Amino acid sequence: MARNIEIKARIDSVERVALIAAKLADSGPIEIAQDDTFFRCDNNADRLKLRTFAPDRAELIFYRRANSSGPKESFYLISPTTTPDALRESLTLAWGQAGRVRKQRRLFIVGRTRVHLDRVEGLGEFLELEVVLKDGEPAEVGTAEAHALMAQLGIASEQLVQGAYVDLLQAA
Repeated sequence: MARNIEIKARIDSVERVALIAAKLADSGPIEIAQDDTFFRCDNNADRLKLRTFAPDRAELIFYRRANSSGPKESFYLISPTTTPDALRESLTLAWGQAGRVRKQRRLFIVGRTRVHLDRVEGLGEFLELEVVLKDGEPAEVGTAEAHALMAQLGIASEQLVQGAYVDLLQAA
């Protein structure tokens, strides 16, 4: 399975952080509308979501990561699909839905890190960093990169949040 180091933080303004990210970025911004349907999983560290981009384009994403704030290792597997509605219905019947998250994402690439600036319906504005790890690379290397990029973007440790957006929506 692929791995990355992730952080999620509340931010005061996507526009403010985007100005900084644009100066650091190798590419972007790319605007992406995402509709994520989460399905029930037995293990609370596991997530299964269907990320829909268009009626004929989506990805089924399984991932496993700790529900803690700060940089954390995530293992993931992505399976593209061209029939998201049928897949959503099948998974809902089999497992049940755990929630739905709709967001507008602005993506920048800084080195090997995906910088996501998200406007999440019902929650507000967030930053997510995903430092993609090489096979066999120690997680600590990605964690150090995440901390360095957080500092460059002006993200303080007090802004970090744990869990997925679906968890935050359920707690709201």
